Amino acid sequence: MVFAIVMSLAAASCWAVGSLVSVYPATALGAPAFTRYRMIFVSIMLFAAGSIMGVWESLSQTYMIELIISGLIGIFLGDTALFATMRRMGPRRTAILFAMNAPITTVLGLAILGEELTLPIFFGCAAVMAGVVLAIIFGKKKSQQHHWEEVKGSLAIGIAFGIWAATCQAVGIIISKPVMDSGVDPVAASAIRVAVSALALSLMLLTPMKQFRAQTPFSKKLAGYVLLSGTLGMGLGMTFLMVALQHGDSGVVATLAATSPVLMLPLIWIKTKEFPSMAAWGGALLVVAGTGLILNG
Repeated sequence: MVFAIVMSLAAASCWAVGSLVSVYPATALGAPAFTRYRMIFVSIMLFAAGSIMGVWESLSQTYMIELIISGLIGIFLGDTALFATMRRMGPRRTAILFAMNAPITTVLGLAILGEELTLPIFFGCAAVMAGVVLAIIFGKKKSQQHHWEEVKGSLAIGIAFGIWAATCQAVGIIISKPVMDSGVDPVAASAIRVAVSALALSLMLLTPMKQFRAQTPFSKKLAGYVLLSGTLGMGLGMTFLMVALQHGDSGVVATLAATSPVLMLPLIWIKTKEFPSMAAWGGALLVVAGTGLILNG
């Protein structure tokens, strides 16, 4: 369980940094185009790593359908909605909405996978979620004027995208859990999920929908941002999540992975030069306390 906790927090750290890196390219290219370029880069990287590591033997046709469905729901639908939310609401508000995937995953894990939570782990998960919510809700002071705090377009649509992204992530985790329990290598599983998403996003270019086309020409600068974002968020973050699912309950893993908004606070401070409120840091302490309860659960 300790290893699962470490891997979950490692995933959260990668997503925290990756989210901030993603703001510029997602805004410039548009969410679908950014996600497509990102998935293509990461697919190449994961397949190269998998070939070098010799992980393909762990894949079984028995679970291939589950990995494909997990990729379509969790990444194709989930990530596209996530970055659509970020374009409208900025990284901080997006983070609190996406953190909803943790309680959704916990409920689905109890209902579908029959997972059980001990009392300390239950209160630990509750403390972690309360800390995440507190850190984000009170993460902005009136004096903060950075453009990341602007809401572009309809707030209701932004919230709907965020909740949809969180739900897709939760469903993707639940579908992946039995696959990872079977012993499939995390790199191989991530490669299949990401490649399916990249293919689906590429096929959308055949449709007349302009939303799936890049909003600005693809440049070397954008390529660098996309590559860094993909390496952190998908190449490392998603692989760490798959490893965590092999060693821990889906609800606990999702809860700890949802701490990325708290880990994002000091990064936002460094970037914007605007110090988050003390209540936000109090939320971070709640996350630490909740993690301790989970460790002892």
